[in-house]
Amino acid sequence: MFNRRQFLASQAVAASALTAPLAVSHAWADSFKSTSANSAAKMGIGLVTYMWGHDWDLPTLIKNCEETNLGGVELRTTHKHAVERNLSAKQRQDVKKRFADSNVVLVGIGSNERYDNPDQDVVKKAIEATKEFIRLSHDTGGSGVKVKPDTFHANVPREKTIEQIGKSLNIVGEYAANYGQEIRLEVHGKCNELPTIKAIMDVASNKNVAVCWNSNAQDLAGAGLEKNFEMVAKRFAATVHVRTLDDPAYPYDKFFGLLQSINYQGWILLEDGRIPKDRIAKMKENSVLFDKLVKSSTAS
Repeated sequence: MFNRRQFLASQAVAASALTAPLAVSHAWADSFKSTSANSAAKMGIGLVTYMWGHDWDLPTLIKNCEETNLGGVELRTTHKHAVERNLSAKQRQDVKKRFADSNVVLVGIGSNERYDNPDQDVVKKAIEATKEFIRLSHDTGGSGVKVKPDTFHANVPREKTIEQIGKSLNIVGEYAANYGQEIRLEVHGKCNELPTIKAIMDVASNKNVAVCWNSNAQDLAGAGLEKNFEMVAKRFAATVHVRTLDDPAYPYDKFFGLLQSINYQGWILLEDGRIPKDRIAKMKENSVLFDKLVKSSTAS
């Protein structure tokens, strides 16, 4: 599992990327997921604030993650943690210090920006908002920004929407490289079938754009989990979203085996809209389940 020393080492690479050519400025991601004979030691369990942490302020969120052995957190925008684009420089430094003084890593910012709209003014606003989230993540100590594809529109060819999303991702990916940040495309919405995501990523050739797997039911459709996984395995982001790990509807044992097969060394982040009665107990339970899944998938 990640520890703070390993994460800060990856951030040192990110800092050096600020003066590196854009073509190689994504090198921080290679460090973040550096090759190791034991990838199990490098996967970490964390939390997306949607929805289990949506109503916790930042001190409470960090305390609860520490208590439940969740080592990282993705801060979804609009939630009570209030880490938003309107923070002053001083407030951003305060957020960064609060995480630095804890045992919890700020994995990044979960934006709600998407690039599918036929109205080009809307797309331009989404791109500019994404740039603001990139700067926010950088200033607060995060390593990336999550974005969405998101849907298809009436009277617009699917291929046109796919190309528009991919080209938009290239723009924000190039911008993010200047700040040592990764753009994480969540497998989301009506674009959540893996062949669609692959088509988008074929256009989004910028190496700083990656896929945030989202553990959807659609992962099991079509050619099945293994084939769908293979479509994007080479473009995996430093974050994977999962539902509660005891969900019988998703084959997490098989999925963790696939992660091990590619030596995945990123964050496994809990993101479940079904809020349990006792969130703390459920977070602890998932931390234990994560350890078991990592061990069993490593042994196999």
